[in-house]
Amino acid sequence: MNEKTQILLTSSLKELKLSTMAKNYEVLVRQALESKWSYDEFLLELTQRELSARSENRLKRRLREAKFPLMKTLENFDYEAAPDLDVRLIQDLKRCEYISQKRNVILLGKSGTGKSHIATGLAIEACRQGIRTRFVTGPGLANELIEANDEKTLSRTIQRYSRYGLLVVDELGYVPFSKKGAELLFQVFAERYERGAIIVTTNLGFADWTQIFGEATLTAALLDRLTHKAHIITCSWDSYRLKETLKNKTQKNG
Repeated sequence: MNEKTQILLTSSLKELKLSTMAKNYEVLVRQALESKWSYDEFLLELTQRELSARSENRLKRRLREAKFPLMKTLENFDYEAAPDLDVRLIQDLKRCEYISQKRNVILLGKSGTGKSHIATGLAIEACRQGIRTRFVTGPGLANELIEANDEKTLSRTIQRYSRYGLLVVDELGYVPFSKKGAELLFQVFAERYERGAIIVTTNLGFADWTQIFGEATLTAALLDRLTHKAHIITCSWDSYRLKETLKNKTQKNG
């Protein structure tokens, strides 16, 4: 390939926003000549690299947008520490059909049982499948909504949360909400009811949710929407963080 053709081709590929093809075609031209590829084989390899790079970049954008505090995948979950977990259900949820079905997932259990890890892992699977995802703690979301209400941007904020394919609300139950915070959280959940999937992690049984939402009628209405057709996973095993701490302490003393 002469220099003029090379310059024109590079310019054309960049103009078409085919940056990976522009970066790789020189190397692939040499490889094609050495391996005696047909034109079809060369073009296929070039376009597949472009598609692969775009897919990877989309995933990176989805993961950044989700704002995970920690990247915890299901592949790294310690299933042996969770003997009562329905692994078949988790594998089924990995396919993300519950998201297209607008069904929720609720993880109930004590601190340290891996609820947040499972929620994060499922959310990462959603990102891998190109689904817009947002991860937020319950207190964090409540504070954001209160600030939006004070700044007269509440409607826009609730609409933004309604557009995510999957919303994860972590640590619901650790901190009681103010009356205003509970009401605003209810608005987000109500807006997503049968319109978008939610994953919730909580350390409280449903009977105790009035401790965090206060008003019994609002709590009942919220639970009615959240639990309708939801997958409810009870994390009843012991805290593996506590077990790990005790194990390390025993080894140190020994």
